[in-house]
Amino acid sequence: MPFIPKVPGSAPEVRVRDTASGELVPAARGDVVTLYVCGITPYDATHMGHAATYVTFDLLGRALRDSGHAVRYVQNITDIDDPLLERAERDGVDWRDLATREIALFREDMTALAVIPPDEYLGAVESIPTFVGPIEKLVADGWAYAVPAPDASREGAQDHYFDVARDPRFGSVSHLDEAGMMEVFAERGGDPDREGKRNRLDALLWRAHREGEPEWDGGSLGSGRPGWHIECACIALDHLGIPVDVQGGGTDLVFPHHEMSSAHGRALSGSETFAGSFVHQGMVGLDGEKMSKSKGNLVLVSQLRRDGVDPMAIRLALLARHHAHDWMWTDDQLAEAQQRLATWREALSGNGGPVADQTVDDIRAALADDLDSPRALEAVDRWASQALTRGGDDPGAPGVLGRALDALLGVRL
Repeated sequence: MPFIPKVPGSAPEVRVRDTASGELVPAARGDVVTLYVCGITPYDATHMGHAATYVTFDLLGRALRDSGHAVRYVQNITDIDDPLLERAERDGVDWRDLATREIALFREDMTALAVIPPDEYLGAVESIPTFVGPIEKLVADGWAYAVPAPDASREGAQDHYFDVARDPRFGSVSHLDEAGMMEVFAERGGDPDREGKRNRLDALLWRAHREGEPEWDGGSLGSGRPGWHIECACIALDHLGIPVDVQGGGTDLVFPHHEMSSAHGRALSGSETFAGSFVHQGMVGLDGEKMSKSKGNLVLVSQLRRDGVDPMAIRLALLARHHAHDWMWTDDQLAEAQQRLATWREALSGNGGPVADQTVDDIRAALADDLDSPRALEAVDRWASQALTRGGDDPGAPGVLGRALDALLGVRL
């Protein structure tokens, strides 16, 4: 946990755009705000899409703390999944060694970017014993069913699926119709053509052991490993309680992951809602396509750092785009961020400057309005321009603004 300076003055209520309702809603429902953000699948290094997501929710946590709330933040790591196993096999390494290496690199990148760490940072593997009981409960309560798995390593083994038809609120997060769901289900981890399923959209809860795959004791489910969506539902339920205040991640998680994990969480908890609001980070692309590990079109935080790029410039490049919008990464944007960083440092290095109170208020107002970071940066640009062209006679202004940039924007000068 880095030191977060105190900033004079008070902050307005933080409101965010809820994906499920489309409305601007308060992010906090009480003194303690519970925040669950889906973490990485650690089979490759942190790229700009990852960095944008975790900087966005770091910004949310900072704004909430500044507005007087305590924040309880949980993030998972999907450290057992098909992409991880496939990459490890391709590279001829043990999947556990690959995951450990990439998790360590991710944490280094986040530290460099001044991202406040979660209160709980939980791998799926270490949490598997806590998933078995809830899956068994879903089966016992009629929310889930078994499908024979003839290719499993044990005769009579079964996979277990969640029955989406049982959930009257299924679709309430993404608002996709069945055709829209089917369009992305398979490419985002689903298995619509699995023989024996009741509905093509039913989600895997527990996969029976296959030869060559890792396995864990599943109690009455048999040996195997969990599905993706149930992991987040269980971790959120165990460590935050359902409903959480904010569920976060990239827009590529809206369906199926957040739709499915929400359905699982509601079924397990009895709550009508999984989250007070769902907040999603837009996709970051490169050369006209979404930046992703599967495509290999990556701009890596670690490589930029090795090339000598100041992590604060990387953070400023990310903050220059509103979190809800898709955008394309370019070298020009990084150059603009580097210039902005240099200008801010020069403006703040003087013995005084223009009074900073209004600038701090403008930053707070921008962040409270759905984390409008571009507007917050523009407020600082105006102060810096005035400081460099006309000066100012407030000796404390650079210190006040410098503390505000550190505490609110995570930009350390």
